Amino acid sequence: MLLLSVLDLAPVAEGSDPGKALRNSRDLAQHAERLGYTRYWLAEHHNMAGIASAATAVAIGYIAEGTRAIRAGAGGIMLPNHAPLQVAEAFGTLECLYPGRIDLGLGRAPGTDTPAARALRRTLIGGEERFPQDVAELMAYLDDPQPDQAVIATPGAGTKVPIYILGSSTFGAQLAAYFGLPFGFASHFAPQQLEMALALYRQGFQPSAQLDRPYVMLGVNACAADTDEEAEFLFTSTQQAFVNLRTGRAGRLPPPLAGYAEGLAPAHRAILDGVLSQAVVGGPETVRAGLTAFAERHGADEMILTTQVFDHAKRVRSFEVVAEAMGLRPG
Repeated sequence: MLLLSVLDLAPVAEGSDPGKALRNSRDLAQHAERLGYTRYWLAEHHNMAGIASAATAVAIGYIAEGTRAIRAGAGGIMLPNHAPLQVAEAFGTLECLYPGRIDLGLGRAPGTDTPAARALRRTLIGGEERFPQDVAELMAYLDDPQPDQAVIATPGAGTKVPIYILGSSTFGAQLAAYFGLPFGFASHFAPQQLEMALALYRQGFQPSAQLDRPYVMLGVNACAADTDEEAEFLFTSTQQAFVNLRTGRAGRLPPPLAGYAEGLAPAHRAILDGVLSQAVVGGPETVRAGLTAFAERHGADEMILTTQVFDHAKRVRSFEVVAEAMGLRPG
C-alpha cells in the first residue's frame, strides 16, 4: 500500500510572521492526522525569511504535542550543521516524550547560504565530507550503549529513533544503501538524478537492523483544489518562490498571481521547468492520476508531499483533496 505523508517548510506568507506560520503548521498536522497521512515532517533551513522551521527539533516537538498518533519528524536535519551527539540528545528527548512517533531524516546540504553556514558551524572544515562518519556516529549514539562507551547520549541511547537518508543525488542513495536505511529523494526540487539514484540504492542495498529491504520515499510538489484552474492559480505562489530563491531575491511566500509563468523571461521559465518538472497540480482526478503514475513509475513505497499555498485554509484544502482522491483512510 502506498503511503502519503506531509513535508512542511512552515511557510511564512507575506503579511504574516513565523509564529503564525508555526501555528498554521500545527493546525495542518492535526488535519493531516485526521485525514490519514502517515507522517508530518519539518525541514531545516536557515537565513530564509519565508521558512519558520529553522529550530527543527523544537518545531517537531510543537507538532507532536498538538497531535496524538501521526509520526512527527525531520525532513531533514542538515547533519553538517550539528554535532551528532546534540542531534541524538534532541531526538532522543523527542522520542522519550512521544514514544514510537519520532522520525529522523538526515541530509548533508547546509540548508542555507555560506555566511549562515559559517555562523552555524563557526568553521566549514569537514562539513559535508564528514557526512558518512557523522551518520555512523549518530546511529551509534541512538543504539544500545556499549560497555566501554565513553560518551552516552542521555536521552538518546537505546531509543533507536528511525533514521532516513535524504538526498538529491546518487551520493545519498549509495550511503542509504550501504547503511541499510530508507532513502528519501528530493524529487520535489531536484528531480534530475532521480532514476539513477533509485537504481543505485536498490542495487547496493544491504539489509540492516532497521530495514530488511529497500524503502523509497519520494518528495513531490503537490497543489490540489476543487478544479484544475484553481490549483494552477494557487501554485503560482510556489513558482514565484522558486524563481525568487534562484535569482537571489528569496523572501516570504507571495500571494498567487494569475498568468505568472506565461509572463516569465526564458531563463526564469527554465528554472521552473527544471525544478518543478515533477510537480502534480490540479483537481481531484488530475492529482489522483499524476500521483499514482509518478509512484508506479518509480516504485515508491511512500510519497511525501510539500505544498506551498499562500492562504492557509486553501493549503489545508489541498491536502484534503489529495486524501480524498487517493483514498486515504481517515484517522
